Amino acid sequence: MTPTPSEEATLHYGDGEFAVLKPGRFVRCAVSGQPVPLETLRYWSAERQEPYAGPKEAMERMVAPA
Repeated sequence: MTPTPSEEATLHYGDGEFAVLKPGRFVRCAVSGQPVPLETLRYWSAERQEPYAGPKEAMERMVAPA
């Protein structure tokens, strides 16, 4: 089954790769809340299990307390 454009994916984030647990077209950035298409997802935290829209959001999260 092909996901529709509005379906949010659920992923498991590993070191250097992620696994799709629930198919979808995008995930939401843990910092900004903006949708991030899976084909452009490059930043995430395996420790926190959360995605980021880009390097700025990833750095913001790294310096913020958990």
